[in-house]
Amino acid sequence: MKKYAYNEITSMQYIFLNSGIQVSVFFLAMPRKLAEKAGTDGWIALIIGWAITVVASLIVIQVMKKHPEGTLFDLIARYLGKWAGRVAAIFFALYLFYYAYTGLVEAVLLTKAWLLPQTSASTVMLLLLIPTYVIARNGLRVLGRYAELVFMISLWIPFVYLFPLKDAHWLNMVPLLKEGWKPVFSAVPTTFFSYIGFATTFILYPFLKNKQKASSAIMISDTLTMLGYLFITVICFVYYSPDEIQKYNEPVVNILEAIEFNFVERMEVLFIAFFLLIFSMAWIPAIYMGVFCTSWLLGKQDHRNHLRILWLFTAVSTFFFIPTFNQRDRMNDFLIQIGFGIEYIFPGCLLVYLWMHDRFQWGKRLGTSGSFILYSSPRLSSSLRAAVTS
Repeated sequence: MKKYAYNEITSMQYIFLNSGIQVSVFFLAMPRKLAEKAGTDGWIALIIGWAITVVASLIVIQVMKKHPEGTLFDLIARYLGKWAGRVAAIFFALYLFYYAYTGLVEAVLLTKAWLLPQTSASTVMLLLLIPTYVIARNGLRVLGRYAELVFMISLWIPFVYLFPLKDAHWLNMVPLLKEGWKPVFSAVPTTFFSYIGFATTFILYPFLKNKQKASSAIMISDTLTMLGYLFITVICFVYYSPDEIQKYNEPVVNILEAIEFNFVERMEVLFIAFFLLIFSMAWIPAIYMGVFCTSWLLGKQDHRNHLRILWLFTAVSTFFFIPTFNQRDRMNDFLIQIGFGIEYIFPGCLLVYLWMHDRFQWGKRLGTSGSFILYSSPRLSSSLRAAVTS
């Protein structure tokens, strides 16, 4: 019987969960950050970052194939010992909690700046945490269905962003590589911030119904993320001039001011309210998987008590402190650093270790079993054994 059969998710739910974690609040400023590094050639850095992310994601899948019915912590406990598994669970829980908190802070600051400027940050945080608890308490299967729902009701958004193209200046995109490859490569680390989140596969993998499709599912997920970022980045690049786009903190929001309908006065306000639904796919899965780590650490099956403690701690702490926009930027920079280490470097190192471990153990077992067969089989003559051993 599968250990995690109760909360199994389909490949489609896994795709939407992984892509939803990646496409979060941070994409609002992505066109500006790419323009600051590489100008209108920044879209090329997105494709390079996508290729690197796909490779790293496939490495994660290869690691999890070593222990398909367990999470990363079960795998590490099997290969490195129980305490190593617990240390890994602690680090991943802290990373996921930090990831979720940065997403919540971004959402709170965005809501206060555009929607509810007179509302306190603690009230906004509480309004976001209530649906977070309702969804996360019901387990991964409900979370997968929520991801499907969010994706389906968001399919109309790209069509609205086509309206500003009537005032687009496509000459902004040419010539390609205006200053060579160096600015493009310098912008690639910025794109990693857009793709981090795929390491949740370390936890999601044992819940997959069809693990044979895990590699193709994660490639589709990363590609969906890349296409979304590429679409909105190109639209911003052709609408704004290379210098103008750098004046806006969130050009993805500001470009909505160019869209006018008779029945809507401020389109950007309506979109930000809807964006919160999409952005919730960043912190809700991260919070759930974070409390999953702490529950695994203590050997508990029910994660809801840990979720309540985290919920209460986050809600109360907001009354005393909420990061500013400058502090948020520093938090995001730190998240990029630890995210790159955990999601891009760690899986490769772990795969190399597992390969060396299995190869060494296989050689050791082969030597032991070969010696046993050689010296215990009555069918081998003494001359043959002497010839083989020599």
